[in-house]
Amino acid sequence: MDQRAKLSWTLAEVTRSNAVTVGDRPAIVYEGETITYRTLDERVNRAANGLIAEGLTKGTRFGLLAKNGPAFFDIMLGGAKSGTVLVPVNFRLAGPEIAYILNDAGAELLFVGRDFYDIVDAIRPELKTVRKIVAIDGERRDWDAYDAWRERHPAADPMIAIDGGDVVVQMYTSGTTGHPKGVQLMHSNFTNIIRDSAANWGRPWSPDDVNLVCMPLFHIGGNGWALIGLYAGCTNIVTRDFIPAQILRLIESERITKALLVPAMILFVLDAPEAKDTDFSSLDLVTYGAAPMPLELVRRAVKTMKCGFAQLYGLTETTGAITYLPPSDHGDDALDRMRSAGKALDGVEIRVVDGVGNDVPLGEVGEIICRSPQVMKGYWNLPEATARSMRNGWFHSGDAGYLDADGYVFIHDRVKDMIVSGGENIYPAEVESALYGHPAVADVAVIGIPDDRWGEGVKAIVVKKPGAEVTAGELIDFARTRIAGYKVPRSVDFIDVLPRNPSGKILKRELRAPFWVGKQRQVN
Repeated sequence: MDQRAKLSWTLAEVTRSNAVTVGDRPAIVYEGETITYRTLDERVNRAANGLIAEGLTKGTRFGLLAKNGPAFFDIMLGGAKSGTVLVPVNFRLAGPEIAYILNDAGAELLFVGRDFYDIVDAIRPELKTVRKIVAIDGERRDWDAYDAWRERHPAADPMIAIDGGDVVVQMYTSGTTGHPKGVQLMHSNFTNIIRDSAANWGRPWSPDDVNLVCMPLFHIGGNGWALIGLYAGCTNIVTRDFIPAQILRLIESERITKALLVPAMILFVLDAPEAKDTDFSSLDLVTYGAAPMPLELVRRAVKTMKCGFAQLYGLTETTGAITYLPPSDHGDDALDRMRSAGKALDGVEIRVVDGVGNDVPLGEVGEIICRSPQVMKGYWNLPEATARSMRNGWFHSGDAGYLDADGYVFIHDRVKDMIVSGGENIYPAEVESALYGHPAVADVAVIGIPDDRWGEGVKAIVVKKPGAEVTAGELIDFARTRIAGYKVPRSVDFIDVLPRNPSGKILKRELRAPFWVGKQRQVN
């Protein structure tokens, strides 16, 4: 077989192809810097050769802890060309959580952005497998500076033989046991979705599009969306952080045509004072997902931005979206469908099943399961967890919902206890584990409650030990030292005893119920 044919349709091909077809076009624009597709491909090649020179072989894991920036693409796609596996770390995590992920993955090399130098210094003694650290923003005498590290390696394409079934990224998603799980995503998982989305989401994407990349790149939404833009050969405007006023300026000044935002981001953009004077006329498509979006917020966004809106539903384990609600299903003539998550994407099969795996009737709530080339290879070193989630070729999402007669998927509740706040997944077990460490806490349950800004807020319901005294503020401050800020409870209630069933399981539905009175569904 011709080597080029074997290499086709992997992430290694994204910049390799566009360096030839649209080489002089801008690939990335970031804080005044413009990188063309030809230059990006050279940077990717240098990063790939650098990874190889460091002794990383096919399948070796390496980590990246940084805010958004061009280096992410060098490193991720350099990993793709070298056959190594990127582990992008959620930069909102606390030090012990970061150390756990890097150790679990067996990461040998770590790229770090300037915001996280101190936290890496603090956890360095705990990192068991990391043997070298590269400082993305320089300014460290004891670590290699990234630009110099990259530039000392050759710009020639290493042309390593890559197969679609090779793992390219390992993203960590929280688990009900309290430990995050490494989701192994293959080249083929990504290429299936980016090719379909570039052709079918909104009008077909083209090199003339200007794509806004403001979601965190460690997130499947952020890097997946950016890869669609890079695959399409368009200009990708990358922001380091999400700042509503900056987003509005960029939409107008850069003539943004495509954007992905979580509902909380859309709310913040619409609430910004600058929104009333922003020219949104360039926008073709705003896609939203990662959390449910209130109907009234959708209607307000459509009215203000006057462009096509589309909704996505998916998980890290499915490489992002498995359903799509197109712009044609947004409008006052489609209010019922706007409450749905859309229909299955091409190549995705969706069923709704009961507790033993039998299909439930249309309109009846059950667990949403899917079968698709986008489904992960499995959880890293967790065969039992993989077997629980992937049964007979079907991935079990843990989300509850129903299908209507036209194939639209409606998300109703969560089979698991997961909370979605601002597009981030939070598992109560992690928060409960942190709070249990306080000497005044005898018992604790963590639930999601409605939050107008974030979709859901984290609430802890605590039973104090006899004679113990502790305030809500003290518990919140205690949790903040042990877990990421976005997981920290926003409120704490005290109760004499938690409701449990005969087997001892906490009845969280009973705890949640008072806060969700009057809501049509038990997610917000």
